[in-house]
Amino acid sequence: MIALTRAMVLAAGLGTRMRPLTEARPKPLLMLHGRSLLDRALDRLEAAGVERVVVNAHWLADQVAEAVARRRTPACLLQHEETLLETGGGVRRALPHLGPGPFAVVNGDSVWLDGPTPALARLAAAFDPERMDGLLLLVRSAQVEGEVGRGDFLLDPLGAVRRPKEREMAPYVFAGVQILVPDLFEDMPEGPFSLNRAYDRAIARGRLFALVHDGVWFHLSTPADLARAEEAMRAGLVRAPF
Repeated sequence: MIALTRAMVLAAGLGTRMRPLTEARPKPLLMLHGRSLLDRALDRLEAAGVERVVVNAHWLADQVAEAVARRRTPACLLQHEETLLETGGGVRRALPHLGPGPFAVVNGDSVWLDGPTPALARLAAAFDPERMDGLLLLVRSAQVEGEVGRGDFLLDPLGAVRRPKEREMAPYVFAGVQILVPDLFEDMPEGPFSLNRAYDRAIARGRLFALVHDGVWFHLSTPADLARAEEAMRAGLVRAPF
């Protein structure tokens, strides 16, 4: 078990699949049920006890900067990326502000509703630095509305993660919420790279694990996904499946 005090929100993506909604507004600033996706992520981190958050920005970065400046808590630091560093490169650049211990990383477009115990609290309680370099929050593919392809990961009985083999369907998709350690990025390049590179390193070491979310998670890739989530929220048709 760890205490989460530092986190990063990834808000620098181009949001191309969400066009035309993202032509004049970055995806994390799209609204869902009266609140931006970015504020929803920061609200979850604040509730989990996180004190400092790095928020990166690239596409329409000035808008993200204005949104971050409006927050009083948690304390937010904007990381303006002139060159898009992708997910892994963005986290690597932010490491000096994330502290020496484990930290949370949340996608700026990840929206979830907690089950009986808040998801970030579950992750923090389950994280074991002696065994883990990363702990991901996953969602059952069968419970996701929208296109998820072949899925992202499989789990063994102890929660260790592996990727699907060729022609294998994975029963879980990544929810965009995780806890990572700085050592995972040792010797990684300073430029753009995906977090998948870090995941593959942790998998090879037997140190990437996951929990399955016990609440609701919204797949928000296209305008249709956002409209479907808005309708569900307005109708009150969102509840944990367990």
